Amino acid sequence: MVSHDFFTEDTDSAKKMAAFLQWRRFVFFDKETVKDAGDNGKNFVLPVGISACDSGRGHIVLGDMDGQIWFLTRSLQLSSFQAYKLRVTHLYQLKQHSILVSVGQDEQGINPCCVTVSQVKVWNPDKRDSGNPLCTRIFPAIPGNKPTEVSCLSVHENLNFMAIGFTDGSVVLTKGDITRDRHSKTLTLHEGTCPVTGLAFRQQSKVTHLFVATLEKVHCYTLSVKEYPKLELDTHGCALRCSALTDPSQDSQFIVAGDECVYLYQPDERGPCFAFDGHKLLAHWHRGYLLLLTRDTKSPNKSEFGSRETSPSEKQILTIYDLDNKFIAYSVSFDDIIDVLAEWGSFYILTRDGKMFVLQEKDTQTKLEMLFKKNLFVMAINLAKSQHLDSDGLSEIFRQYGDHLYVKGDHDGAIQQYIRTIKKLEPSYVIRKFLDAQRIHNLTAYLQALHRQSLANADHTTLLLNCYTKLKDSSKLEEFIKSSESEVHFDVEIAIKVLRQAGYHSHAVFLAERHQHHEWYLKIQLEDLKNYQEALRYIGRLPFEQAESNMKRYGKTLMHHVPDGTTLLLKGLCTDYQPSRDAMERDSLDRGPAVAKKANSEEFISVFANNPRELRAFLEHMIEVEPFSSQGVYDTLLELRLQDWAHEQDSERKKVLQGAALSLLRSDNTVFDKALVLCQMHNFKEGVLYLYEKGKLYQQIMHYHMQNEEYGKVVEACKRYGDQEVCLWEQALGYFARKEEDCKAYISQVLQHIDQNNLMPPLLVVQTLAHNSTATLSVIKDYLINKLQRESQQIEDDERKIRQYREETAHLRAEIQELRSSAKIFQKTKCSMCNSPLELPSVHFLCSHSFHQHCFESYAESEAECPTCTPENRKVMDMLRAQDQKRDLHDHFTRQLRCSNDGFSVVADYFGRGVFNKLTLVTDPPGSKVGAGSLEADLQRDLLIHTKRNT
Repeated sequence: MVSHDFFTEDTDSAKKMAAFLQWRRFVFFDKETVKDAGDNGKNFVLPVGISACDSGRGHIVLGDMDGQIWFLTRSLQLSSFQAYKLRVTHLYQLKQHSILVSVGQDEQGINPCCVTVSQVKVWNPDKRDSGNPLCTRIFPAIPGNKPTEVSCLSVHENLNFMAIGFTDGSVVLTKGDITRDRHSKTLTLHEGTCPVTGLAFRQQSKVTHLFVATLEKVHCYTLSVKEYPKLELDTHGCALRCSALTDPSQDSQFIVAGDECVYLYQPDERGPCFAFDGHKLLAHWHRGYLLLLTRDTKSPNKSEFGSRETSPSEKQILTIYDLDNKFIAYSVSFDDIIDVLAEWGSFYILTRDGKMFVLQEKDTQTKLEMLFKKNLFVMAINLAKSQHLDSDGLSEIFRQYGDHLYVKGDHDGAIQQYIRTIKKLEPSYVIRKFLDAQRIHNLTAYLQALHRQSLANADHTTLLLNCYTKLKDSSKLEEFIKSSESEVHFDVEIAIKVLRQAGYHSHAVFLAERHQHHEWYLKIQLEDLKNYQEALRYIGRLPFEQAESNMKRYGKTLMHHVPDGTTLLLKGLCTDYQPSRDAMERDSLDRGPAVAKKANSEEFISVFANNPRELRAFLEHMIEVEPFSSQGVYDTLLELRLQDWAHEQDSERKKVLQGAALSLLRSDNTVFDKALVLCQMHNFKEGVLYLYEKGKLYQQIMHYHMQNEEYGKVVEACKRYGDQEVCLWEQALGYFARKEEDCKAYISQVLQHIDQNNLMPPLLVVQTLAHNSTATLSVIKDYLINKLQRESQQIEDDERKIRQYREETAHLRAEIQELRSSAKIFQKTKCSMCNSPLELPSVHFLCSHSFHQHCFESYAESEAECPTCTPENRKVMDMLRAQDQKRDLHDHFTRQLRCSNDGFSVVADYFGRGVFNKLTLVTDPPGSKVGAGSLEADLQRDLLIHTKRNT
């Protein structure tokens, strides 16, 4: 709805207020006479006798007294056709359709007293009929049976409504397709006694209204309802052509221009009223402008309806009003105006002397510059908004307005304008102007606005907080930092830094805590306020990840000042951490328990660098609650317990500490190497021996006893671990042999075990003991006697086996010779497999075993081998293959041993592969020939294979 200066209840009050109304006048239009480009620049001449005008669809349409309709193009080309035989009285050109509706007369009345019946014709200029626009419909304009003159005409843009007003007060409504007779119907919508002076259709959503203005009243009909309800809006009307309809942007209000005031109407009520005095001849609305044509002197008689004649001495004043911004955009006087039309973006004035003038609106920037020269910045802002100027243009106006107020010394007003330039004007432009200390309040207001719009950078936040601190305005400072989290428009971290630097530690702490800048909160509490207990409490309220990281960062400081509380927090952090909360938060957590998290306790050992008592308590708590803690925890605790054991003087207490250290070693959670080093560093004998035994380092155990000259424990170690590591006895013998003390008893024990298990050659034993001057022959007498007796027995056993092997070899040679020189008779009568009588077919072998054919096929693994002799033959063949393989392996071993730099590693490798395992071979007796031996070896293979014979 258009804004207004005041409302009025009657004409008298409007007249009173009009005296106080002072509207500024501007020249926002340029007036020019339309020239004919094709006639050497002469003035364009209108057709003679113009009686009706309208515009739209890129044309100006004219009707004359001779019944012709003229079309004027933008290039000033005129064309016409004969529409009526007498004259054209009304024209209505639709804006959205190529449809022209005209009212005119085709014949005179029967006598001068009779009124000529007017004809309504609907034309389609885009279609042609014999060169003229196509006339799609003709019907008479008669409200009932009594002819009367047509006073006004209006057509709805949807082509479904046409309204015709008459001088007798009737309004005829045509509903349906107005371009066709068949699809429309006509009815009398309004009847009255006063002539109808104005009609206008208003379409809002799906509701259609028709405004009807007469000389005395204003009505509104609702055409969307079947009964067409009528509402009387006012009891005073207007003259002919003194009504219009605003743009949809102005809510499509109906304008009625009376002689004292201009009224605006909604379909259900009267709206704003403007006191524009003067006898109105014409009212027109276009693009937010109201055009009023008034007489320079008032008309003596208002009842002259339809009279457009003016005396030659009277001037007509055309005024263009901007109702939104309350100013007169242009005002000019003319002698005699036929009509004012809006087309091609300008206003065209048609005069009766045949001239045509054009009013071209100045561009927005020119109009704004005119306002700037007069320092009318408020009006310029309103104009720019109504002209839909972009935000950059508006911002420039605000800047100029602010500069103007700043120069005048109105700094408060200037800063308000500069605030409106935010987002467009660089803030530094404004900040530089107000950096003077006397203008710090204005600078603060601007910086606050920057923050409210979330456009402040770190420097702006710093400057604003410095303004607050310089003003010592704690209330504003608290208001700024204590705004709700949804309204924070500044860099919180920068604000914390500035407040901390300015000494406002409490404000900085509040800001850090509220916006969860944990690092800043703790830094201020620990470094500035020295409030260690509060910092520890704050960390205990943090989520697990933040609590863990901050304890790693500040743990040493907190441990130094509040060791007990820090230790307690670390115990919880590494076992079952739950942030400490107040009662309300605990109630909310009870509804949904959080998942507990655990930190790595080994990472916090360094926090206890100078607090061994707290470290011991922490580590003991960890291994008690978390038995599978990291090995670093156990190693560190072991070191602490060994330190306590080493420094303890009380024997009873020392024994308890020794047991605690051993129990930790037996837990299998310590790192072997680290634990061994720690035990050795602290000379913890029990721990060292336990770890040697645990690591199967039996030689180290014995060497440890040797170093301490514990002879009995050396022998005991050999007895305990000699089965696992045989060389211990040999090392023990060497150890005692090097001792000059009397160690005969220990040497006897060692020799006895070596003799029983045959661990060393006797010669090596004698050589070893030869280095000891105290070891006499009596020490090894029994050992040597027993050794010699066993050697003699072994020699006898070996000689007996040699004789046995020679006899067997001779028997085999004889059997081979017999097989080669004589036939073999198979006399077996029973199967060697099933022990049943043999039946043909049967299978016989040279080894004297015979089988049924089916028995042989069932049990034989090979067709060439006897099933009964196969296991024994396989053993012999495996021995032969092993001999061949080891013969080749020996050559390769010898070559590799000769070429290698480390011969011991080569021997160890082959030893591990079992190359040197003991193998008994059957060989030819000494003195046999090589050739015969080779031949007999072949015969032995044949005998072992037992060639199969089938019978």
